[in-house]
Order: sequence, then C-alpha cells, then structure tokens
Amino acid sequence: MPLTSEIGEGLQVLSRTQCLALLPTVPIGRVVVTIGALPAAFPVSFALVDAAILFVTGEGTKLSAALKHAVVAFEVDDFDPAARRGWSVLVQGISCVVDDERDLRWTLAQDIDVWGNRDASHVAAVSLEHVSGRLLGPWPADGPPS
Repeated sequence: MPLTSEIGEGLQVLSRTQCLALLPTVPIGRVVVTIGALPAAFPVSFALVDAAILFVTGEGTKLSAALKHAVVAFEVDDFDPAARRGWSVLVQGISCVVDDERDLRWTLAQDIDVWGNRDASHVAAVSLEHVSGRLLGPWPADGPPS
C-alpha cells in the first residue's frame, strides 16, 4: 500500500482508498455523536457495506442520532505499541436508520456480532461523506497490512 503524502517523520496521510481498505480490518469502531454540544464516543461492532458503515444498536443516544439524520463521526484504529506504529481512520457522515427489511443493508447488518447486547435490534448507517486517515510510525515500504 504506497503512501500518498508525508506530514512529518512517522506520520503519513492515507488516501480514501487506503482508508476504506483498512476500515473492515478491525472488529470494533467508535460512533461519535453530539450530546448537548459535547462529543460522545460509543464502541460498536460494524460492517462496511458499499457506501456506508452499518451497526446495530438499541434504544438510546446512537439510535436517536440516526433517527434525526445527525452528522456523526466514526473512527477505527489499530496500534502496535511495541513497534511504535499504527493507523487511524475517521469517517464523517450522515446517520440514518435502516428499517426496511427488504433493504440489502438491513439484511447484511443481521450478521454483525453485537457482543451480547440483546437490546440491539435497530440497524443504523453512516454515509461516507468525508474519509481521512493517518499512518503512524515506521512501516515497511508496502505499508500496513490490509
């Protein structure tokens, strides 16, 4: 995975394509919503499907944001402290609820492991409006695994 630009020693900007390749390589991401003008991050299992991030949630803050079509952020990362390297991907987009069982996104979301959250029965999606990422630390020439 060739890198697109270098910000400084050990910090490099990833292309959208590179970010989208890294997104599904980890099982947990963080949905970031606004509560009273303050950011709040919630860990979720997710899937990257076409042009959206899907996650399953129960009643509460994440579902409320999706019902309002709120602008949210979604972050994933992976770090190896021993090797002093890692990466981070940030998606900003509009959230929504996918409630039509005929919608392919709804069907695919049924395979997301909700880690025992029995109340998680609503499918939410986040569009991929803005996608950015950073690569940290020394990597081999071909970059991180994808």
